[in-house]
Amino acid sequence: MAAIEAGRLLPIYILDDENADAHRIGGASRWWLHHSLIALNKSLSGKLRIFRGDAVQILQKLVQETGAKTVTWNRCYEPWRILRDKKILAGLKESGVEVISRNGSLLWEPWEALKPDGTPYRVFTPFYRKGCLNSKEPHKPIKAPEKIKFATFDMLKDAHSISDLDLQPTNWEIKSEPDWAPGERHAQDKLNHFLDNGINGYNQGRNFPASENSSYLSPHLRFGEISPHQIWHALAFREHMIENEEDADQFRMEVAWREFSYNLLCHIPDLPDKNLQPKFDAFSWRKDTAALKAWQRGQTGIPIVDAGMRELWQTGFMHNRVRMVAASFLVKNLMIDWREGARWFWDCLVDADLANNSASWQWVAGCGADAAPYFRIFNPTTQGLRFDSKGEYTRKYVPELACLPDKWLFNPWDAPQEILSVAGITLGKTYPEPLVDLKMSRQRALNAYSDMKTRQSS
Repeated sequence: MAAIEAGRLLPIYILDDENADAHRIGGASRWWLHHSLIALNKSLSGKLRIFRGDAVQILQKLVQETGAKTVTWNRCYEPWRILRDKKILAGLKESGVEVISRNGSLLWEPWEALKPDGTPYRVFTPFYRKGCLNSKEPHKPIKAPEKIKFATFDMLKDAHSISDLDLQPTNWEIKSEPDWAPGERHAQDKLNHFLDNGINGYNQGRNFPASENSSYLSPHLRFGEISPHQIWHALAFREHMIENEEDADQFRMEVAWREFSYNLLCHIPDLPDKNLQPKFDAFSWRKDTAALKAWQRGQTGIPIVDAGMRELWQTGFMHNRVRMVAASFLVKNLMIDWREGARWFWDCLVDADLANNSASWQWVAGCGADAAPYFRIFNPTTQGLRFDSKGEYTRKYVPELACLPDKWLFNPWDAPQEILSVAGITLGKTYPEPLVDLKMSRQRALNAYSDMKTRQSS
């Protein structure tokens, strides 16, 4: 809105892989971005101008070329973007250009939701209950402008088409499920569908991957197609229609976890690369390229883990409960460094978000903020039986096990040979043998954790 009020608008998008370096967006996110830019350009009557390269240099050139007096943007909070935007701000101000930045992606600024002593929270619940809910109410969304006056610069040096950005992945193609449709209009449709059909029963249903209680809003949030303010206030507007208050509160907490992750990243910029708890620097991670690749491709021989990893590969998404199970299997049963998993998710998720991805992987690994203790190891067999008891989710993504009775679906290695034969399964041929024995690998992880503590205390 500040841009529209400043005068005629020249909307631009810059794909800045140069400053992003190791944190340039991954393949699945690039797929989403391609379609999101197409939708955005359509909503702007084809006036969006596309650039690629160092945003610091590009904006300086554009200001000189167009004579622009004001540059506006929504603030970003990834460490590399903060450093880059400071350079942009300083350069533009030196050139006499007014700079307006606004918060469009967080409910609370990272410097607002702090402890009384001014330090950031490292435990989620007090962050949410004290730092957020006791802070100012998130502002209400403003209405979309009725009319936009565009600047008439049809020919700009170095401008590209969306297709010039080469955002479509070449090694695989995301399928349409779960009904992906990037863009602002579709984000609103997704929100309304969730509030009409998914919010009731959310508190418990969110844990069941075959249920309809997932919002699927995360990629829309990731790319700014919908704001957390719109979600927060839409939920409040509909709250009188929600049967159980716990469902609404749990969904708000999920939105707030994203805020918590950004709060951590803003105050701890090396969160994506370094253990938040330094004691884990001494942990004995294993190097196992073959096991890592099997995990990536959903060929671990552990059905619920394979279902999740295949969902990820096929759709660019994974149900949150299964994300935790698959991540726990990698870092604890396989004892492979959490950063390997974070890199794979970064490349394969359409909602890959540096703050969420980093904080969540550190949480599962036990080395992050408010982390699950390292000795808390998800049992994938138990998790499958509890949260996919009818096998709808697992059979969908691991069809070679479709004929296996529910009793053996999550532990086919224990099934009698005659049961496997009737189901058409030959372990090691039609479906992999388990990479590891769950009980033995669990104990190996606990021993490694104990050894780490012993070395530190000696």
